[in-house]
Amino acid sequence: MTKAGNWQSYERVLLPPVENLHHLDVYRAHGGYETLKRVLKELEPQEVTAQMKRSGLRGRGGAGFPTGLKWSFMPPVKPDVPRYLCCNADESEPGTFKDRQLMEYNPHLLFEGILIACYAMSLNACYLYVRGEYASWITHLEEELAKMYNANLAGKNMLGTGHCMDIVLHKGAGAYICGEETSLMESLEGKRAYPRIKPPFPAQSGIWGYPTTINNVETLACAPLILGKGADWFAGIGAEKNPGPLLYGISGHVNRPGVYEYPTGMLITDLLEIAGGMRGSKKLKALVPGGASVPVLRADMIEGVTMDVESLREAGSMLGTAGMLFLDEDTDMVAFLRRVAHFYHHESCGQCTPCREGTGWMENLITRIDDGEGNLRDLDLLLDLCDQMEGRTVCALADAAAWPVRNTIKRFREDFERRCRPAVWAVNA
Repeated sequence: MTKAGNWQSYERVLLPPVENLHHLDVYRAHGGYETLKRVLKELEPQEVTAQMKRSGLRGRGGAGFPTGLKWSFMPPVKPDVPRYLCCNADESEPGTFKDRQLMEYNPHLLFEGILIACYAMSLNACYLYVRGEYASWITHLEEELAKMYNANLAGKNMLGTGHCMDIVLHKGAGAYICGEETSLMESLEGKRAYPRIKPPFPAQSGIWGYPTTINNVETLACAPLILGKGADWFAGIGAEKNPGPLLYGISGHVNRPGVYEYPTGMLITDLLEIAGGMRGSKKLKALVPGGASVPVLRADMIEGVTMDVESLREAGSMLGTAGMLFLDEDTDMVAFLRRVAHFYHHESCGQCTPCREGTGWMENLITRIDDGEGNLRDLDLLLDLCDQMEGRTVCALADAAAWPVRNTIKRFREDFERRCRPAVWAVNA
């Protein structure tokens, strides 16, 4: 079920049309940090977490885990035991660029959300881990963060409430694997970004072995909206089981690519129309609905499908990061998959054998097909390779590499078969 039918009258709240909102004085002039002030003075930490649960917010980083539930995993406070929040702003998934938009146009909504989360979980510090390639955005965030400290909105005795909360910016290590939560923590500690085996989970043993919660940028930016406008208001927007506003990063062969804010549960066909339709009036061939790792959908599979967790699961894909890549009728799906496979091969950290070796074999086999040197049995070999990789590694990078390969071959097999030679089997004399 979805309530996104009234999207034409939707009022933007994550990226409102306010000029210079990225400056502290403008943000405060439009009510910024008033929600934080009220929360610190009027609500107990457990009440904040309860409202987050009631809102139905699910993480916007790709996994879609209920945010309030994740916050409740933080163990009780113990004397002299530090606890941390990590904001994952590594954003390296191909086709995903909505966190960057938030950090550029509305960074103080993120900062306010971080401080609310710290209060709800009784934390004193947050590490904001930003993708290393976002150099200019990091500079911008540092400037606005300094203004916050000067205005006593963070640090010691913030807003005169006696609470102490710090936000520390950390430049990422420039690798896709750092977006995986345990790799992020390893990188933050100054080590090579190898994923950790779970359990223990971060809430029990995170940064330097202390309790840690990790949330995405857009997820934390929703917190001031929920606490300011109410959990019921948030729950009443968009899809019933996956509610709230959502940033759709639309790219590919459309006339107006960009980041669009609308409710969850939007029809894919409506979002295509919002993005100006297909470029050159061509027909749609395929859609990757949530970043490069999620299964691709054929054009004949999207009718009536909405952008929320349940609807996309039924259609055979995932919401992921809502980074929507539209591909037109002239797209070479073999070349497309070759590019995707190259990315995952390049970004594998190499810790797990199925991923380290499997991603390389995937790229080699798809390259052979794309160069016209493959044969039909290579397709079945690739599908078997996906089965050998998925679910057999410490983190989900091998899964992320396997899903597009398996589903692109199965859903566009005729494109691959046209590029393959018939299998030649050796026969003993």
